[in-house]
Amino acid sequence: MCDDRHRMKRHISNAELTMDALPKPGADWESVGEFALTFDGYAEHGSFEACAEIANAKRHDSLSDLRTCLFFEQRRWRHFGEIPDAESMSYIHGMVEEIRSRLAAGKID
Repeated sequence: MCDDRHRMKRHISNAELTMDALPKPGADWESVGEFALTFDGYAEHGSFEACAEIANAKRHDSLSDLRTCLFFEQRRWRHFGEIPDAESMSYIHGMVEEIRSRLAAGKID
């Protein structure tokens, strides 16, 4: 399970993001969680509250929104101390695939 030592993972900006950085389709939670921490939604949006607002609304308007939602899910499940359930993993995998799709299309924001 992802823990706080993964917070030391190098930040990857949208411009630097490559397909190789993305977890494989259907990847386990640890792999997805590690990738999620390459983006800091709190820093990107200036506060926990702003990040939470985007994530809880499931706003996927941009690559940054998707990465914010994925980051927040990692933090949410870390806070719960659990691995996401099947429904949550489906949502999480869907976000990773949408990130992959946008990156392939050159839509980096």
